[in-house]
Amino acid sequence: MRNRPDLRERFDVAAAREGFELDAVQQLVADELAELGTALQKRFRRPRGLYLHGPVGRGKSFLVNTFFAEVPVQAKLRVHFHDFFDRLHRIIARIRASNRANAVNSALAELVGGTRLLCFDEFHVHDPGDAALVTKLLRALLARRVALVTTSNYRPADLLPNPLFHHLFQPAIELVEGHLNVVELGGGPDYRRAGGRGNPGFASGTWSTSPPGELRTPTTAERTMIEIDGRPLRASAVRDGLVWFDFDELCATATSTKDYLALAARFSTWVITGVPRLTHRDAEAQQRFANLVDVLSEKDATLHVVAQQDIAGTLACGRDTDRTESRLALLESRS
Repeated sequence: MRNRPDLRERFDVAAAREGFELDAVQQLVADELAELGTALQKRFRRPRGLYLHGPVGRGKSFLVNTFFAEVPVQAKLRVHFHDFFDRLHRIIARIRASNRANAVNSALAELVGGTRLLCFDEFHVHDPGDAALVTKLLRALLARRVALVTTSNYRPADLLPNPLFHHLFQPAIELVEGHLNVVELGGGPDYRRAGGRGNPGFASGTWSTSPPGELRTPTTAERTMIEIDGRPLRASAVRDGLVWFDFDELCATATSTKDYLALAARFSTWVITGVPRLTHRDAEAQQRFANLVDVLSEKDATLHVVAQQDIAGTLACGRDTDRTESRLALLESRS
């Protein structure tokens, strides 16, 4: 009987299963991850982790997800950055409500536990309020000898890019560069735009200038209020596992990634109508929309967008535009 492929070969097997071959740069990253997997099996030392960054659609998540699935480590955790911090904030709030000291450290201990390998997807920091928390997280992981593997669209030095606040994140950048191998996955096509791999649920959605014919436009009577953490949010309609929102109600008001995560746990199909051309004046709304697309892609929810223009015309400027546009390229474009 043929032996099971070694860890490096399993990347090629996983790619073949998805109908493609690793390109030259992806092969080098697979080599790095296979070496890390071998080092993780040595019980009495913690290997350097890996910070994998590069342009959108280059297969970073595919490679790290394959590594996580195949590496023979029992105590491992894979989580999207948004999900992890949503859970972390909730645990911190619970601990503080009980008047226990050291809420952040206690929450990190509860989340990480005895984990030996932690894989983060989409590591990015734009909120100055998160800078100190991420720094504490990195220090806690190092103290617990947890091997960290993360993907990002940013070089470490480009995290929290706002020049007014960038210095707040410098300690975390130094931790990343000092304790993780920083590897770039660049020099190739965006496979999403080329019609490549994507989550099947999310990729079954549409981008159009009018509601998809298979979806009945909501009536006034269908308008309803959804409660999220004690706050009301107006939806145009709620039908079984479907929720329908106007863009202004969802992204032009003070909503957060935490709200989108809570809603994504309840609804598997989303319709967002009235999406305008987003300019510099809409920076906050565009960032919320980018976060929403991140969450729905990660949760593999079906998304139907009704906009005034095509994707490129809608996302005219702003932070994370490339990543958002790459994800949305998976949707079927309709006139």
